[in-house]
Amino acid sequence: MRPRPATLTDLPQSPQEEQRSRMVKYALMMGIRIVCIVACLFTPGWWLLVPAIGAVVLPYVAVVIANAARQRGRGAVARPGGIVPRDAGPRDPE
Repeated sequence: MRPRPATLTDLPQSPQEEQRSRMVKYALMMGIRIVCIVACLFTPGWWLLVPAIGAVVLPYVAVVIANAARQRGRGAVARPGGIVPRDAGPRDPE
């Protein structure tokens, strides 16, 4: 059976797109953290622990989620020339 030919959709995201998506994820998590910090000012009693724990734990979670590698599908190409074998070219017999 012949291998499936590579298509453009098999290629990974460009570095700029990947960086932008990671920055958006991180900024969203830090926005939620700001909401938790503000909620700490207005939350009475033991309920104060909920936003306080969120404000403490969210930076770690944000870094882990933002830096998590994107899951590649089965048979995805690791780099644009990944399927084509590299030919060393003609060799000089010595």
